[in-house]
Parts: sequence; structure tokens; C-alpha cells
Amino acid sequence: MYEQQQPAAIATQPEVKLLGYLVEFENTHALFHACEKMRDAGYRHWDAHTPFPVHGLNDAMGLQPSRLPYIVLGGGLTGLGLAILMQWWMNAIDYPFLISGKPLFSLPANIPIIFELTVLLASFGAFFGMLALNRLPRFHHPVFYSEHFARATDDGFFISIEASDPLFDPEQTRRLAESLGGSFVDTLEEVGDEAA
Repeated sequence: MYEQQQPAAIATQPEVKLLGYLVEFENTHALFHACEKMRDAGYRHWDAHTPFPVHGLNDAMGLQPSRLPYIVLGGGLTGLGLAILMQWWMNAIDYPFLISGKPLFSLPANIPIIFELTVLLASFGAFFGMLALNRLPRFHHPVFYSEHFARATDDGFFISIEASDPLFDPEQTRRLAESLGGSFVDTLEEVGDEAA
């Protein structure tokens, strides 16, 4: 009898998924000019990371003005309208109560509730609008794969380019990242298991 030969175990290499690139800069001046180059190159899924606000960076990145003020205004106007409607309905229609010949609905008497509901819904609009516009909560981001990124909260200045960008090409984007004048270009990769 012949012994059956077992097939040799196939070594599986972990799958490496390219998530993007992270470029580190020495100062805000270099970061500012690199953001202008990224903006002019037409990339959309990239971001600048700094430990403190950098004035003018929004313009250098080509960011549009925030829509958050309109969301807050909408929340405030909704609160204003609801407060007036609610109090008018309760006092003049649902449960009219005539006291000393005073009108059933009087605006000055209802100002405190109008103010409170306007502020409440405007603040809800600010909070939840900010979360929605920033796509939060986001519990993980590709930049967390880089050990260098920890400096972003201390003294590091970074640009991250995500692989989800329509213009992303591994070679061309790498060359662009290297041409930005940064001190270091890190490849953001996720190592997975093909068997999983």
C-alpha cells in the first residue's frame, strides 16, 4: 500500500491593505504651503493635523465655509416657532383662562419660554450638527497606524492622504507626498489575515 501524501501546508501571507500616506512637517510654514499644493492637485480626502489652530489653513486647504451656522439658525428658529405656537395653543385655544380681562395670549408674558426653547434647540443644532458635519463619532482613523502621529497633539504637523480619494494612485500619490517638502512620509497600512 502506498501512503497518501498530505498536501504541504500553504503558508498564508497576511493581507496588507494600503490606507494612505502621512507626511510630517517641521513647522506651520511648511505645512501651509504643502496644503496649498494638495489643494491645487485636486485631492479631496485628505486633512491637515496640527496641535493648535493655524490661521489661514482653511483657505490653504480650500475648505468651504461651514454650514453649521445655518443649522444653528434653523434650530433656533424652530425653537422660537414651537415656543410661540405651543404657548398660544395652550393659553388661547386648549385651556383659555381669562384673568382680569387680560388677553388670552400676550407675547411679553411668554418671552422666557420662547427664549429658553430657542436657545435649547439652537444648542442641539450646534452639537449634533457639528457631530454630523465632522462625521463623528469615528472610533478609528488610518492615521492611528502611524507611531509618528502621536506628535500631532504636541509639536507635530501632518497631512494625511486617504486611499479612498478618487485621485489616489499608490505610486503617483507617494511621489506627490514626497514632493510636499515634509521631513518624513509614512505609509499607512492595515495588516489583516486572508483566512479571517
